[in-house]
Amino acid sequence: MLGRIVRSEDFERVLAQPARARSPHFAVHFASGQPSRPGKKPDAVPGHSEAADNKLSTEAEPVCQQAVDDRVLADLASQRVPQAWLGAVVPKRHARRAVTRTLIKRQIRSAARRVDAAANGLEPGLWVVRLRAPFDRGAFPSAASGALRSAARVEIDALLSKCGART
Repeated sequence: MLGRIVRSEDFERVLAQPARARSPHFAVHFASGQPSRPGKKPDAVPGHSEAADNKLSTEAEPVCQQAVDDRVLADLASQRVPQAWLGAVVPKRHARRAVTRTLIKRQIRSAARRVDAAANGLEPGLWVVRLRAPFDRGAFPSAASGALRSAARVEIDALLSKCGART
C-alpha cells in the first residue's frame, strides 16, 4: 500500500537527500523512515472549562471488556499501514499550465502504484519524484496531449522501476 506525503517538513527532509535516480526530466529522492505526524490538539468545546475536568465524578466507571492495548493492536492489525509514502513536486517554472502539472502528478502517482504493486515494490520510506526540467512545448500539440502523457509515463516508469529494482 502506498501513502501520500502531505506535510512540508517531510518534503524538505526527503529533498535534502541526494537524488537516488535521475532522468532527463525527473529526479527521485528517498529518505528512510515515516512521515511526521504531530499530535492533534483537542478542539475547544464551547462552555467547557478546565475546572469541570477537575471535578470528581459520582458515576461508576464503565467496565471495559478488552484491555486497551489489545484493542489498539487489533485495530492496527485490521488496517493496512502504508510502507512507502510518495510525494510529487511539479514546479510552475517547469510546467506553466495547471493542466500539465496535474497530468504529470497523475502519471507519477500511477507509476508509483504500478511499481509498488510489483513483486520488487518500492523500499519502505519516503519517496519524492520531482520534475527537474521542462518538457519541450514545441514537441507536444497541447498542454495535456496524449503524446505528453505517454512521454512522461515512459520516463517515470523507467525511473521508478530502476528504484524498485535496487531494493
